[in-house]
Amino acid sequence: MNMGLTSTGSLVRLSFLGLLLAATGVGAWAQTTLVMASTTSTEQSGLFGHLLPAFKAATGLDVKVVALGTGQALDMGRRGDADVLFVHDPVAEEKLVADGFGLQRWPVMYNDFVLIGPGNDPAQVRGKDIAQALQKIAQTQAAFVSRGDKSGTHAAELRYWSMAGMTNMGVGYKACGCGMGPALNMAASMGAYVLADRGTWLSFKNRADLAVLVQGDERLFNPYGVIAVNPAKHPHVKVKEAQRFIDWVTSPAGQANIAAYKIGGEQLFFPSAKR
Repeated sequence: MNMGLTSTGSLVRLSFLGLLLAATGVGAWAQTTLVMASTTSTEQSGLFGHLLPAFKAATGLDVKVVALGTGQALDMGRRGDADVLFVHDPVAEEKLVADGFGLQRWPVMYNDFVLIGPGNDPAQVRGKDIAQALQKIAQTQAAFVSRGDKSGTHAAELRYWSMAGMTNMGVGYKACGCGMGPALNMAASMGAYVLADRGTWLSFKNRADLAVLVQGDERLFNPYGVIAVNPAKHPHVKVKEAQRFIDWVTSPAGQANIAAYKIGGEQLFFPSAKR
């Protein structure tokens, strides 16, 4: 008899706990948290720490960011392991959409790539021409750190080597298979050259004697896009919430938040949404 009363009491308590969780929104949290696969550059630059609280204040939605190279982020979308993608390799992004794994690519912002290297510039690359700079690095066998991680930055770097007509990057070429921050740390410790996005460079603290040596080449333009994963491929994805993020980040409010993010008074990303 006591066991029955205890069991009934437990059920009442569990029911009350369920109602309490629902009332406090805990049960709804998992349903309204977006998973966003993005690049290490957007995460390590500090942009999301600035942007996502504003998005939550506007919509009530939480966002869990998984920061990877763009290639890996796109793969998460293909597998249905993310709801929305925030990446920077337009060719690969458009292929993802064409293959049916993403609904549409929305331009959201841009910055540029810069070639970083030792202040004394042993390969004498300083200037504006990225292809000429890479030729000099290979010809002088200078140390160069490549991310080597199939990221958007790595894809851009490989395009620039191809533009330079270089198939042999020299004995100083090292691929770390790592994110932008670790690649910059390696370059700082080795006195090596490295291609970086400007946003991560501006937020990077461990510079040693590294400096921006090549910038301003129009080929260094670095556009970012956002894509909702296609529910026709993965019915479980939160497509409505993903579209709310896209609508907000490409709206005047979201674009203003991107433009407002600065380090040392310098703007890291520039809005480019076309609604």
